[in-house]
Amino acid sequence: MKATIWHNPACGTSRKTLAILNETPGVEVEVIEYLKAPPSRERLSALYAAAGMTPRQGLRTHNAPAAELCAELGLADAGDDVILDAMMAHPVLINRPLVETPKGVRLCRPQDVVHEIL
Repeated sequence: MKATIWHNPACGTSRKTLAILNETPGVEVEVIEYLKAPPSRERLSALYAAAGMTPRQGLRTHNAPAAELCAELGLADAGDDVILDAMMAHPVLINRPLVETPKGVRLCRPQDVVHEIL
C-alpha cells in the first residue's frame, strides 16, 4: 500500500504519524515536506474533499506564526476560497499531517487517526 504524508519534521504529531506509517508492514511511504513543496490549490482542495472536511477545518489557527497570520489576514470569518488562497500564499496555515492512502485521506491529529486508512 502506498501512503503519502504531507509532513512537517518540526511537528511532533507529524513525526509520530510518520513513525506509524514507517512501522506498518507493507506500507510504502512518500514524504512531502509541504512547507518546501506545498500541494497545489486544486490538490489541497481535493485532499480536503476526500477527507470529508472543509478548508476551514484544515486551517492551522494555533501557535506562531499561524495564529498571527490568521489574525492579520482576517481569516476568522473568511470563506473557503479565501482560506485556500491564504494557504497557497502561506503554507504554514495548512494543518498537518495530512495522509493519503488508497483507503482515504485523514488529517492525523491525533496521530492514531492514521490507522483508519491503513
